[in-house]
Amino acid sequence: MNLKRVVVTGLGSVTPIGNTVQSYWESLVNGVSGAGPITHFDASKFKTQFGCEVKDFDPLQYLDRKEARKLDLYTIYGMVASQEAVDMSNLLNDNVDCDRVGVIWASGIGGMNTMYNEVEEFLQGDGTPRFNPLMVPKMIADIAAGQISIKYGFRGPNYAIVSACASSAHAMIDAFNYIRLGKANAFVTGGSEAAINIPGVGGFNAMHAISTRNDDPKTASRPFDKDRDGFVLGEGAGALIFEELEHALARGAKIYCEVAGAGMTGDAHHITAPHPEGHGAIKGMKLALEDANLSTTDVDHINTHGTSTPLGDIAEITAILSVFGEHSSKLAVNSTKSMTGHLLGAAGAIEAIASIMAMQNGIVPPTINHFTDDPEINQDVNIVYNKALKKDLNVVLSNTFGFGGHNASIIFKKFVK
Repeated sequence: MNLKRVVVTGLGSVTPIGNTVQSYWESLVNGVSGAGPITHFDASKFKTQFGCEVKDFDPLQYLDRKEARKLDLYTIYGMVASQEAVDMSNLLNDNVDCDRVGVIWASGIGGMNTMYNEVEEFLQGDGTPRFNPLMVPKMIADIAAGQISIKYGFRGPNYAIVSACASSAHAMIDAFNYIRLGKANAFVTGGSEAAINIPGVGGFNAMHAISTRNDDPKTASRPFDKDRDGFVLGEGAGALIFEELEHALARGAKIYCEVAGAGMTGDAHHITAPHPEGHGAIKGMKLALEDANLSTTDVDHINTHGTSTPLGDIAEITAILSVFGEHSSKLAVNSTKSMTGHLLGAAGAIEAIASIMAMQNGIVPPTINHFTDDPEINQDVNIVYNKALKKDLNVVLSNTFGFGGHNASIIFKKFVK
């Protein structure tokens, strides 16, 4: 079967370091940390009192008050990022067949703010249930996909992906597969998350998963550093327009890159810890290379999952060494989570955007906050620490992993007709 080629024709982002793709990119290149004290609620009694919140964001800049009240924050982030991506792609102005445009969107958790606020209000009352009739449609994890499709009239395949922190990577891979099988012409894909709230921070604190470096939030996300103590919780959204090549060419769309291949595996090992030798990650990257019909030496750059957790970083570098061998020293490897924090279900999407922008600009953003080499992190892997690196990039790979042992790797390459 001849598979169709898939390209990227639009990008959109809302992140802790910029609410547009351009501002996000400029912050990445300049090593800007998005971490700071939590402002969404009083975190003074929490073990972790900081996060990577989205800043200078007013939903009423994008939505009218009545519409915004019907949406959870995770959906609003998704709507805003999607608007930028749809505008960039020019899909609507080119009068495309909306029956052939779908939305596959992701969130690791969905409308946690809505659920928490409604339950809290009930518990503070006299026991009489007075739940908002919009509670369920605001909180469910598929509603961002539904809202995006309703806004633009995109009537192609529409659903949500939930695979914890791998969610938006899986969403992109599903969109990629649908298009190359000829089931649709284009997709809005990506993911959004808004979990910096009381249950979000409390839950991750209870797991000892997030950093407690309250005295220095901006250096708290330290992927691959000896003194890393967990990830920093982030929020926001990343949106991409995946499009069938001939469809994009026919309407004269600007093409940012080609989606070359993808691999997905399960660790089958532990609910939160990665396989210590990175077996699932190894197989995922190998499957992506095979799917893209590329060799290890074709890859120039890896945007790692790189969360800044003690176990995860070691397992991922071990996996990269296993797959790429001597070529590991020629790769430019980074973790943009050092700046954005961990956007959970939106992480794969914003890191795909970072990878594509790196290829577009020939610049690898740094892994900031590196102070001390970890003897358990093999330094034969060329990790770009603290300062951006200029490098021609033709093929980039983005890794995303999630609780439950979900592994997803996706490869983008420069478009050549």
